[in-house]
Amino acid sequence: MNKIIECVPNFSEGRDLQKLEKILDVFRARKNVKLLDYSSDEDHNRSVVTLVGEPEELGEAVIEAIGKAVELIDLTHHEGQHPRMGAVDVIPFIPIKNATIEEADALAKHVAKVASEKYGLPFFLYEKSATASHRENLANIRKGQFEGMAEKMKDDMWKPDFGPYTIHPTAGATAIGARMPLVAYNVNLNTNNLEIASKIAKQVRHLSGGFRYVKALGIELEDRGIVQVSMNMTDYTKTSLYRVFETIRMEAERYGVSIVGSEIVGLVPMQALIDTADYYLRLENFSTDQVLETRLH
Repeated sequence: MNKIIECVPNFSEGRDLQKLEKILDVFRARKNVKLLDYSSDEDHNRSVVTLVGEPEELGEAVIEAIGKAVELIDLTHHEGQHPRMGAVDVIPFIPIKNATIEEADALAKHVAKVASEKYGLPFFLYEKSATASHRENLANIRKGQFEGMAEKMKDDMWKPDFGPYTIHPTAGATAIGARMPLVAYNVNLNTNNLEIASKIAKQVRHLSGGFRYVKALGIELEDRGIVQVSMNMTDYTKTSLYRVFETIRMEAERYGVSIVGSEIVGLVPMQALIDTADYYLRLENFSTDQVLETRLH
């Protein structure tokens, strides 16, 4: 593939893996599209899929997958810890190789136009594709979730950019747009007190005075009996993983709580992990050129 764009669609299904597999089969069947990774979470009831491809073929695959998700996922019977407004909740396009953010933006708008006409699904443009400043942040668009979106969309401020001016009855609405790479990063705490995770999330997220490139919320992991600070690191080069990890550790100590582990959802740029290793190992005069794998290309 000469020109590569990445897409990371989030589907509101993390429990019925047969449904997920039918959606994934759409990507597996496409030439010039490569399914890199997928992960499902029962507590979140959500699956995050990572794929790359040439723009035209990638767009066609995503449009077909949206149709499959609309067919299989019914949000009127959906429950989960993660906020959601659509069967396909969000679809970001990210330029990776020989591609620009403008090309990713054009692809997002093309997919939204075709899919909205084909499936009767409303689309909101977000991040770099947003048509107004109040639509840039996904959390602002998704506020109210599936149950409140029909009422919300009656307000002219929240008319969708593509598709009908009300939700799809079972598939809700979808946010779509171009953005730069982010890291989905979660930190787990040894308590079942959701209020503690929510307070810590408030300390680190940008909207409430925390780190500029962090979105965060507290989530309960019922099957493990613990809670989690679930985050999107929207620019790891400016807000590092280790800095946020240490802040969460420090804030948790206020409540007599400790970190039991952390996790990365989907794929992560190697540099984000190198920066973290550099910090914790206190490496002196370290260069990325010293990483063996970087010298093999």
